[in-house]
Amino acid sequence: MKSQKLGRGLDALLGEIDEAYENEGSFRDAIVELSVKEIKPNPYQPRKHFDETSLVELGESIKKDGLLQPIVVSEDIDGYILIAGERRLRASKLAKLKTIRAIVLNTDEQKMRQFALIENIQRDELNAVELAEAYSELIKMYDVTQEELANKIHKSRTHITNTIRLLQLSSKTQKALVEKKTTAGHAKVLIGLDEKQQQLIVNSIIGQKLSVREVETIIKSMKNEKKPSYAKSTQVEYDFSDIKEIFNNLGYKAKTSKNKLTIEFENESQISNFLSYISKQ
Repeated sequence: MKSQKLGRGLDALLGEIDEAYENEGSFRDAIVELSVKEIKPNPYQPRKHFDETSLVELGESIKKDGLLQPIVVSEDIDGYILIAGERRLRASKLAKLKTIRAIVLNTDEQKMRQFALIENIQRDELNAVELAEAYSELIKMYDVTQEELANKIHKSRTHITNTIRLLQLSSKTQKALVEKKTTAGHAKVLIGLDEKQQQLIVNSIIGQKLSVREVETIIKSMKNEKKPSYAKSTQVEYDFSDIKEIFNNLGYKAKTSKNKLTIEFENESQISNFLSYISKQ
């Protein structure tokens, strides 16, 4: 019952975001022109990396054509806190715009976190690692399964699972992915390797421009080298009882063990007599 209740909460949140953006007219009274200096960043923003070049381009577009979609904020004691639209706010600041259009919503800290997660997921504005962290946090926040989350945000369960698995990578490998030195395709095949192996492969990807298929081949080779050889030579056991008896009758001590026959000599005379016997046979 807990999962269903929280699941419905996620549905409601998704609807609230859609309503704020798609039915902007219903928020007409709440849309205001705010000073960018009055707006504080969302402390729960899951996105940590912003491409400076694309922000400059967006800022120029906003300056030329205006902000087509307002940001979403919540009123605070000494101004406003950003809920959704950080990229638009950053771009406006870079463009040295003084004000920005905003939808003002009444919300609490928990919903601010939820809004930030969902808005970034829906807009595909998170890198692979940030997206993995966002999916993981939503699953914990709403106590839903990966499949339930996939259905609610219209993604495949495989996509959710594979993305979350990226969190198993070492911090250095994740950093290379965030900095686009490797791709998500490369990163997925590195899961399961230890930190040193990951770093070795990442360096090779960067230095040698390896494709995902080439990396898969290298990893397969590494795993095969580690596999111990369990092939055992076939041990044949022979029956030496007759020949052992012959040597014993000749005065020689003979011992047998599986496929071995051992003859012991007491002195050089016995060795000479044995060789003479063998040569006559």
